[in-house]
Amino acid sequence: MKTVDIVKWVATVIQLIGYGLTGLNYTPWNVYAFLVGIVLWFVVGVMWKDRAIMVVHIGAFLSLLIGYLAIV
Repeated sequence: MKTVDIVKWVATVIQLIGYGLTGLNYTPWNVYAFLVGIVLWFVVGVMWKDRAIMVVHIGAFLSLLIGYLAIV
């Protein structure tokens, strides 16, 4: 298995954990999981040289950051 495939699957599992934690209302652990997943998916975008994946995950990161700063 290629490194990018490993990163991709780890990121996917972490994102799914984030969704589960959100459903169980485990805050802020859900945000932490999403942040790790977002960063890993951004890394996948870099590895693939796929700007669309990078842009969508920069947007997701900024959304979480703004939301987090708004409640702190």
